[in-house]
Amino acid sequence: MFEYQFMINAFIAIILVAPMFGLLSTMVVSNRMAFFSDSLGHGAFTGIAIGVLLGSTSPLISLIIFSIAFALLITYIKNKSRTGADTVIGVFSSTAIALGLMIMSSGGSFNKFSSYLIGDLLSITTDDLIALSIVFVLVLTVWLVLFNRLLIMSINQSFARSRGIPAFQVEAVFAAVLAVVVSISIQWIGILIINSMLVLPAAAARNVTNDVKHYNLVSVMIALTSGVSGLIAAYEFNTAAGATIVVISAAIYFITFALKSRFRN
Repeated sequence: MFEYQFMINAFIAIILVAPMFGLLSTMVVSNRMAFFSDSLGHGAFTGIAIGVLLGSTSPLISLIIFSIAFALLITYIKNKSRTGADTVIGVFSSTAIALGLMIMSSGGSFNKFSSYLIGDLLSITTDDLIALSIVFVLVLTVWLVLFNRLLIMSINQSFARSRGIPAFQVEAVFAAVLAVVVSISIQWIGILIINSMLVLPAAAARNVTNDVKHYNLVSVMIALTSGVSGLIAAYEFNTAAGATIVVISAAIYFITFALKSRFRN
């Protein structure tokens, strides 16, 4: 399959994207942000719609800008409001997807951008790989700087504040990075399943690890294994690559869940 350039590009993209999702997944799961990451996918759809409304044929810039603003606004209101976090996120999520659908349908261009719903991993170009490389370096840098703070916050935010950690600022930076990764990956993975990529690797790793170091390492390995094997399976069986990767990730989760008691003893 590596006789084709598009497959080589897709493979390199998996090598770049999978570790990012594996790392971010651990904090998404540990900080109970699965619902939040799902809302980012819905918000991204509105970003695409706004780009279309402004006349862009490739609305990546509007998508990234809107997703970051969307993530920061949710984070701000969630921290300032007395309403439950799930309620605030639910309001934003449902509003974003409805607004995106309304804009798309009124312009008559929904079918043109419906590919964003399921993604197309085989459409990655050399320019896309350069952008992914930049994002990969960004994510790794932020991860190294914020890891300890995010870890303490995942244990207890009140304790984190007592240690002098600016919880809101740290959460806002992490949310913005999460929004960038979702925005740049969504055209290849798809809105409908991108949240699974941010949940399943860490959820599976949590079943079979007992410490933070192995938790992160196993999450990255699961993401890489799912990505590479999913790409190969998608090529062999002519299925959607993103969906195939998620199915394999889910299978790994259920296997680790069945083995959970052995690793916990």
